[in-house]
Amino acid sequence: MAGYYHSDDLAHFGDMGKDAPELWRKFSEWYGAVFAEGALTEREKCLIALGVAHAVQCPYCIDAYTQACLEKGSNLEQMTEAVHVASAIRGGASLVHGLQMRNAAAKVSM
Repeated sequence: MAGYYHSDDLAHFGDMGKDAPELWRKFSEWYGAVFAEGALTEREKCLIALGVAHAVQCPYCIDAYTQACLEKGSNLEQMTEAVHVASAIRGGASLVHGLQMRNAAAKVSM
C-alpha cells in the first residue's frame, strides 16, 4: 500500500450505506437536491464544490469534482480560478485568526 488515499476507493463510496441504508438514502436524496439546478447552475455548483474540496483537502472530492466540472463544461482556467478563490479564503481565515493571537498576547502583556 503506497499511501492512505486510493483513487479506486471513490467508486466504493456507496458502500457507506451498506450498514445504514436509511441514513444513506437520506444523505443521497439531500446531496442530489443540493446539486440540482436551482438559483445556481449545476456547473457553478461543481466549481464551488471543487473549491471547497481543495479547502477541506479531500482528494476524493478533488478527483470527483474535477471530473464533474469538466463534464459540466468548465475549463481548466475556471477550475484553477475556483481553487485560487478557495485558497485565498483559507489563507485569509488563517490570517484573521491572528487577531485572536494578538488579543491573547495583549491580555498576557497587561
